Amino acid sequence: MRKFGTLFIIGFSLYASTAFGQSVEANLKEQGITLDKPTASLANYVKAVRTGNLVFLSGHVSNRADGSGIKGKLGKELTIEQGYEAAKLSAIGLLSSLKAEIGNLDKVKRVVKVLGMVNSAPEFADHPKVVNGCSDLLVKVFGDKGKHARSAVGVAALPSDYAVEVEMIVEVE
Repeated sequence: MRKFGTLFIIGFSLYASTAFGQSVEANLKEQGITLDKPTASLANYVKAVRTGNLVFLSGHVSNRADGSGIKGKLGKELTIEQGYEAAKLSAIGLLSSLKAEIGNLDKVKRVVKVLGMVNSAPEFADHPKVVNGCSDLLVKVFGDKGKHARSAVGVAALPSDYAVEVEMIVEVE
C-alpha cells in the first residue's frame, strides 16, 4: 500500500505540473531570474497598493540587483536592445514589489495593464520594441495570464535619467 501511495503522489505531481503548468517561481528560476527584496521608495509614495483584487504598482525604473541602472536616452545614447533590457529590469523590479505585496506570485490571476515610459530622443519612434522587454518577460513568467493591455510612450526625461520606467496593474486572488 505504501508503494502505491508513493507512486500515486509521483504520478499526480507529474500530471499536475504538465496539466496546470509550472509555478511562477519555477518559471522565474528557469529564466535565471532572482527576485530581491524591493528597495524603499525614494519619495512620498508606496511601491504597491492593493484594493480588492487589484494591485496597482508604482513606476519601476531599470535598476539591476547591484543598484546600478540603465540610464540614457533611446535613440541617442542607447540602442533598442539596451532599452529592451532596461524594460526587462523594470519588470523584474515590478515582480519583486508584487511578491512583497501579495506573498506568492501564484496568486496572480492576470496582468491587466502595463504602462511603459521610454526616455527617448525626439526622433525615436520604437517605444513598443523597447517595452516588449517587459511584456515578453511577463508572458514567459505567467503564460497567458501575463498577456496584458499596454501603452508604450516616449517621454522627454525620466528621474535620474533612467532609460525606462514601467507601472503595472495586476488582478490577484
